[in-house]
Amino acid sequence: MFPMAACKRFCSSKAQNSNEYSHKNHGNSTRNGYQSNVESLLNISAKVVAENIPFQRIEERYDRIPEPVQSRIVYWSFPRNERDICMYSSYANCTNKDNCESQKLPFYQGIKLLDNSAVESVLQIGFHLSGTVTEPANPLYSEPEKKYPVSISFDRCKITSVKCGCGNKDIFWCQHVVALSLYRIRKADMVQLRVPISETLLQMNREQLQKFAQYLIAEHHTDVLPTAQKIADQILQSSSEINRLPGAPDPTAGASVDDDNSWHLDEDQVREQVRSFLSQGGYLNSCNQLNSMFAKVREMLRARDSNGARMLTLITEQFLADPRLAVWKTQGTPMSDKCRQLWDELGALWVCVVLNPRCYCHEKEQWRELLEQWTSNSVCPLEDADGRHVVDIPQTRGLLQAIGSDNSSMRPRPRTVFQHALEACRLTWHHPHLQAVISQGFGHRRDTSHPLLFDDQGQPLWKEHLPTACARVDALRSHGYAKEALRLAVAIVRTMKQEQRFNQEKYADLQRDIVSANPSMSTCGSRSQTTVSSTGWVGHPLNPISVLFDTLLEPCIIRDENTADWNARMYNSESQTSSPMRYQHMSEGLMSGETYLTLAVEAVLMGLGQQRIMPSGLYTQDKACKQEERLLSWLQNIPLDPVLAKVIQKQATMLLEGGPMSGLGIGIHPESYPMHTFARFLFSSLLGVDVQLAYLVGMRAMRLPVLENTDEVNLDNGLNNVGSAILSRFPRWFILSHVEAHQCELASTLLAASKSDTGRLRRVLECAQQHIHSSSQLFKLAQDAFKIATPSDGPKHMPALNAAFELGLQVMRMTLMTLNWRRREMVRWLVTCATEVGVQALISIMQNWFQLFAPIEATSTVATTVVSRATMDQLNLSYQQHEELATCARSLALQCATKDPQNCALCALTLCEKEPVAFETAYQIVIDAASHVMNSIQLFTIARYMEHRGYPHRAYRLALLAMKNLHLAYNQDTHPAINDIHWACALSHSLGKTELANMLPLLVKNVQCATVLSDILRRCTLTAPGMASTDGKRRTIKLLSYDKQPLRQLMEATIYAYINTTHSRLTHISPRHYGDFIEFLTKARETFVLAQDGHIQFAQLIENMKLVYKGKKKLMYLIKERFGL
Repeated sequence: MFPMAACKRFCSSKAQNSNEYSHKNHGNSTRNGYQSNVESLLNISAKVVAENIPFQRIEERYDRIPEPVQSRIVYWSFPRNERDICMYSSYANCTNKDNCESQKLPFYQGIKLLDNSAVESVLQIGFHLSGTVTEPANPLYSEPEKKYPVSISFDRCKITSVKCGCGNKDIFWCQHVVALSLYRIRKADMVQLRVPISETLLQMNREQLQKFAQYLIAEHHTDVLPTAQKIADQILQSSSEINRLPGAPDPTAGASVDDDNSWHLDEDQVREQVRSFLSQGGYLNSCNQLNSMFAKVREMLRARDSNGARMLTLITEQFLADPRLAVWKTQGTPMSDKCRQLWDELGALWVCVVLNPRCYCHEKEQWRELLEQWTSNSVCPLEDADGRHVVDIPQTRGLLQAIGSDNSSMRPRPRTVFQHALEACRLTWHHPHLQAVISQGFGHRRDTSHPLLFDDQGQPLWKEHLPTACARVDALRSHGYAKEALRLAVAIVRTMKQEQRFNQEKYADLQRDIVSANPSMSTCGSRSQTTVSSTGWVGHPLNPISVLFDTLLEPCIIRDENTADWNARMYNSESQTSSPMRYQHMSEGLMSGETYLTLAVEAVLMGLGQQRIMPSGLYTQDKACKQEERLLSWLQNIPLDPVLAKVIQKQATMLLEGGPMSGLGIGIHPESYPMHTFARFLFSSLLGVDVQLAYLVGMRAMRLPVLENTDEVNLDNGLNNVGSAILSRFPRWFILSHVEAHQCELASTLLAASKSDTGRLRRVLECAQQHIHSSSQLFKLAQDAFKIATPSDGPKHMPALNAAFELGLQVMRMTLMTLNWRRREMVRWLVTCATEVGVQALISIMQNWFQLFAPIEATSTVATTVVSRATMDQLNLSYQQHEELATCARSLALQCATKDPQNCALCALTLCEKEPVAFETAYQIVIDAASHVMNSIQLFTIARYMEHRGYPHRAYRLALLAMKNLHLAYNQDTHPAINDIHWACALSHSLGKTELANMLPLLVKNVQCATVLSDILRRCTLTAPGMASTDGKRRTIKLLSYDKQPLRQLMEATIYAYINTTHSRLTHISPRHYGDFIEFLTKARETFVLAQDGHIQFAQLIENMKLVYKGKKKLMYLIKERFGL
């Protein structure tokens, strides 16, 4: 007997878990196919031997093994559980067989082939199974029916190698391998069974062996003839290697004693697929595929399959070979969040691997060496995704010495993502108390004499660094030790509760001592000197609170056919269940009043309520925030019954009185992680149970110390505060806007709940005004309060409306001197809110406008809206109230116009136009400011308004002032003020010759653009001046002459402007502009001929051009052709 070895590692056998595809009667049938009531001793023994002992060892132990015994051992050596086949042919936790995507997986495709009788010619020879699987034709793609030969080798209930003619290239086995495997499991008695081929050969004589060999060669001569000749030559050489070895290999005889016993895993395909997914960058599909591979590793670990660690090793090697790592390091840029999350999961998986409670010492040493090798890789990512090397500057060195560093010149080696796994390599499971906790569980003897090991009720505790202890729980669960994990989780939560009580009592004693030493000292604002953990439980790389919650909650799930696999939810945060989970209180083995559900909730409440420093980097801050939100979402999915309500009530009280260890305690650290989101959950849960406690929690959590007190720098924490002390007074909270949004949501929740209690509403409002420092969030809170106060289906709620108005006033004061892109919206909203409050609110904001608004806001938005018809109709005012508002608006307008006439004068005139005295005052303000503050555009705008309102002479005066401030060069023929100039001249002309005579000198002085002047010149002769005069005098309708004043001056200025413009344009003219220049000269001649000697002047201009620009022959030719000169 000479088995062919395959070098694989040892893997402990899997638990026999049945599933819907397991053959229920498998192993109990007789030769006649009838069910046996009692299984034979031969079958029982063969099952155990087949699963645990290599067949070679049996052959070495016994000289002769009866064929029936051999047959039974070979029979039971094939895997018996379909979950094993499913694990290697589908994604992890793929339990929903009706899902459309699941139907595409090889496992379900294989079931379909089996159900369609596609498996045939099945033959088992020893430890080798072969058969043919027929793939049906696919008319849609014009694919014919195909037959694929499949061969499977197995040993000790594990498939060790597979081969299929379809040429599948995937980490999953193909559907043909699945179909043949399931055929062997479900229809084992229908499979032809033969002993290993070597046993058959032993029964043949020389002649039979020769005939066997020759027939085999003849049957497959094209494939095996060269190999057969080579082997024959080696056998005929006495000194050949093949003759020095006893016996010959037999692929059907199973593995040798020295071989590892592992399931078939195509390592090359694992490497290729990981490399392929990494090359796709951070795309969602590739990240999901890699997460599925991680889930597959966890599934293998849970099945206690050695391929879990093997597959994780292959994945890690490809991750470290990712070329992007070197690029990111060289460029100093952080990796993407998706990629970082994959690395975090990789590190957590290695912690589970090395913490395997059944791991041998030599295996753990191998993992340690491998992890150290990866850690020493220069591109291995750091544990802190945003970590940077500390620059060695004198200030830093001095501060490090000041806080007591033993060797400030020594820089610590940066921690990599594998650091926790390396530390876990040093952990053992040999502690007697730990062994007692996880093995004896809740039957552990009660003992109150050891406070470090047992609580006051004698229940076992486990005091260890919480993330480390929870890593043990995760490792136990990951390797299939669910009961042991549950026992340890219970002990850990009890330990957390004991430490919480101890810290509360210690803090209460400290406060009493302070008060007794100094009765006048208040303890409300004292800050504890206790060191606050810089790495909290929530946001920790090992996610300890989630591990405890998942472990304790799992036995409480009410399972039915619609309940998804709990492990899918645990290890895949993206998974969605078709129906919500249902839970029940389970208290088996627990103390009275305890259930696994209450312990799970308590663990989360204590974790979320722990006072912890905000992490330093963007990724770690975002990670802590997401972990908190995920935990809260899980809590919210648990129905709140009276038992859980009591637990939350108790924990809320403990957290309020918890002192420095609680994020809801008094005197927290300035950089403490805020409790807004957590407190909002507590408030909503407690509101129907204990209203007073709910509001205490909500208002205590409203604070945001990082924005309220940055003067004190506490160096007691050592290196944790070096960055804050040296680099900046203000720590870098990258998620500050997110935090402030949650703070606003908490305040809004409190306001909505306190609407019916005026006193409580006032306290909540004051608390929000004290602690919310973001104007945008305060504005959002004001809007929320306004919506609460003005429901669409009910009456106004005036206390809430007043609160919204008060918040709006605070927003106006905060943003008055700062830039805010929502400022205009804020102003409009405040006016709307004040309108809802009433007349006095509108009067108040107008009387105190300088504290709330800029002058232009007060006039253009506030006052204009207040006196609008829509506002008046909405308020339904009396005449007296209407006049009071109008008077207040006019007063505001005049004040604003005095302070900012440029922007407010026109609005002031508009608001005061119905009150002559106020209107005259506003007009005088404009006149006074015209010479030194206002520009021509502003003056023209007001002048046009005056004309429109029927004050032409006032408009004329303003137009004169505007013309004094205006200057138009010769080439500014598209200036925006040209229309205003035309309007001013037309106004002057309409008022009379005198007014026009006063306007034209200013025009000639300040406007050099020939086309503008020529247009005005012509318009002044179209009608007689004074046609629009309102002085009541009779006027002679007589047109003005170009040769007499006032137009003569304008004529001369126009001709002079044309001459200057002509020379200016000729200086830089190019041939492509000749056509435009000829058209310009044509318009100029039309103006020249209006004068008495205009023809002569134009001819002189042309002659001068010919003399000066005689080199431009083409241009001169075009001029002569057009003008004949």
